[in-house]
Amino acid sequence: MNKHTVLIVEDDNAIRNLISTTLEIHNYDFLVAQNGKSAIMLATSHNPDAILLDLGLPDMDGVEIIKKIRTWSNTPIIVISARSEDRDKIDALDFGANDYLTKPFSVDELLARLRVSLRSQNNEKVASSIFSNGDLKIDYSAGCFYVNNSEIHLTPMEYKLICILSQNIDKVLTHTFITKAIWGTCYDTDIASLRVFMATLRKKIEVDTSNPKYIQTHVGVGYRMLRV
Repeated sequence: MNKHTVLIVEDDNAIRNLISTTLEIHNYDFLVAQNGKSAIMLATSHNPDAILLDLGLPDMDGVEIIKKIRTWSNTPIIVISARSEDRDKIDALDFGANDYLTKPFSVDELLARLRVSLRSQNNEKVASSIFSNGDLKIDYSAGCFYVNNSEIHLTPMEYKLICILSQNIDKVLTHTFITKAIWGTCYDTDIASLRVFMATLRKKIEVDTSNPKYIQTHVGVGYRMLRV
């Protein structure tokens, strides 16, 4: 069984060390971010299975991090904060946090909350392992793609691209968002490569590439998968 990877976002050394040691003892892999900018970069590039998030970070409020991550990911987010006011809890939960622990906290309770969040996420993944849209079908668990019930061979990059679009159906995804999700960077060369991969993908799924049915281009912005 693969280890779960947890992103720890905490600027307090003592608490960060406590959490990381606890996770290591209980056989979790973990990543560490000490500020919001690093947290967003790691969440984008590593796609952790869960995020443990402090709200009081030096460069941005943790609620802003929740808002940003929720534009592209359903990764469970457990807030661990010294803020105990109801308003703080409500804001964090309303903007997409899955759970809220107030400092000081019990490591046993943290582990229990983490197990619950991961179990819920796994159940959701099983329930949504098949994506269908018009004649398109993706079996995420098997890594297979179909058009009109016929399996279509996609390159690894094309498959990543169709998955990102399908998991954000009806949303306009910027060039920056897509390239960071695929390569972890956003250089001019990445955007040029993205256009090439998009063109080859369209040839495999669109009847008429000049009048696409599934993938819409937003000139100068990005792409969107249309719901058919």
